[in-house]
Amino acid sequence: MLRYIGKRFLLILPTIFVPLIMVFLLLRLSPGDPAGMILGDQATAEQIAALRAELGLNEPLGVQFVIWLKNIVTLDLGNSLFFRDPVVEIIPRYAGVTVGLATIALVLAILIAVIAGSFSALKRNSIVDRSIVTTTVLGISVPEFWFALILVFVFAVTLRWLPVAGYTPPSAGIIAWGTSIALPALALGIRQSALMTRMMRSSMLDVLGEPYITTARAQGLPEHVVIGRYAMKTAAIPVVTVVGLSAGYMLGGTVAIEIIFALPGLGRLLVEAVARRDFPVVEGGVLAISLILAALNLIIDIIYAIIDPRIRYK
Repeated sequence: MLRYIGKRFLLILPTIFVPLIMVFLLLRLSPGDPAGMILGDQATAEQIAALRAELGLNEPLGVQFVIWLKNIVTLDLGNSLFFRDPVVEIIPRYAGVTVGLATIALVLAILIAVIAGSFSALKRNSIVDRSIVTTTVLGISVPEFWFALILVFVFAVTLRWLPVAGYTPPSAGIIAWGTSIALPALALGIRQSALMTRMMRSSMLDVLGEPYITTARAQGLPEHVVIGRYAMKTAAIPVVTVVGLSAGYMLGGTVAIEIIFALPGLGRLLVEAVARRDFPVVEGGVLAISLILAALNLIIDIIYAIIDPRIRYK
């Protein structure tokens, strides 16, 4: 098992460094001067040149890359060009909001998918099954931002059960935090729950037709044992892969949700940092997202190997 984990860990290293190198090149080759944006329109050419020298932007691209690579390896991300604070202190504040939002959305999506997908498979071709299938098709077709606006109109504007926008940190209370994160998490997770539900239903239908399920029922095992211990464990194998892909999608899809609900998350920070040409913040944010995705992929691979031992033996 340790050998399998080691191999998977080596394979995820490109997931971290390839996006970082692409971001480094795109930021420096795209038009726009961070020094000019910081000093404003009233700055003189001498002032801009002095600030560029201070920031190291007047060095050749190859020299900048070597310095940048050394700083990335040593986790010396520098200071934000606008906040003036160390990037290693800025990123965790915003990443915590994004990770919390994506985690709650993923848990909701998994719960909905396991329950709805299994129930739909057990009630195949019934009215309940057709209703669930139709709902999942609609859920996959609806964009997150559109569904977010519907949720705001229904639960915040009309019913006034939840706040329209804003964020309350967990330190202010679990209930206050939960009410501020409920609508964004539901808007982010509903589309992925529809995708997982369809996968769970299809996987369960395949498993329920296997001979060992028929044998287990013929031996007189209770139905909840047959479904819970045998069918659902095997059916979960392809769903785990979808969960990993959905987790990565949610981290990348939080930008629109954070903007709609005015959440101080990492996605919103990156959009603003790109507009301000704040190179250290953009690079630190991409590094944080890459590390989170790499950790998620490693966790999914380990869970996959635990559920199906044939994976690690191969």
